[in-house]
Amino acid sequence: MSKSVLLHSVLFAMAGALLPSFAYAHVGIGETSGFMPGLAHPASGLDHACAMLAVGLWAAQMGGRSVWAVPLTFVSVMALGGALPRLGISLPFVEQGIVLSVLLLGVLIAASVCLPLWLSSGMIGLFALWHGHAHGAEMPAVASGMAYALGFMLATALLHIIGIAFGLGMQRLTRERVVHFAGASITLCGMYLAMA
Repeated sequence: MSKSVLLHSVLFAMAGALLPSFAYAHVGIGETSGFMPGLAHPASGLDHACAMLAVGLWAAQMGGRSVWAVPLTFVSVMALGGALPRLGISLPFVEQGIVLSVLLLGVLIAASVCLPLWLSSGMIGLFALWHGHAHGAEMPAVASGMAYALGFMLATALLHIIGIAFGLGMQRLTRERVVHFAGASITLCGMYLAMA
């Protein structure tokens, strides 16, 4: 990693440290019913926004079927994870898993790691279970909770699309280093979340 990429990554992490209320997107923060709060919620937390953009970036970086299969896996399994609390099923290490997802996805992007589709989808599915469970646990079990879930899933898919578009755009411009820098920045955000 060059000195300028390292410097930019450190500055990004320091800026994130100035925004402690932005760090976590779940449990008890903000409105958790209705479509519009669900649509807005994923962008309101550093953990979810970083992870969702990272899923799209990594999918674009791997290319091929991963571009659509990895994000589709995330959204589908996240919906399943969101249903688990309604069924009385709890998952261990949810918060730690969410932080791990941000850290690991950032490292995978920064290092341009390309895994077989079955392995990348399986790993993304595990991360999606944790993210879905965390947000499913905070939703009310009523119609407004279902509207919130639909808004949340749509916003998650949109963040994936933004990550994919950015990743593919940088590839077309032969600016892969920008994607590596983004991965390093996401890793630093994960480190911040781990210490927050």
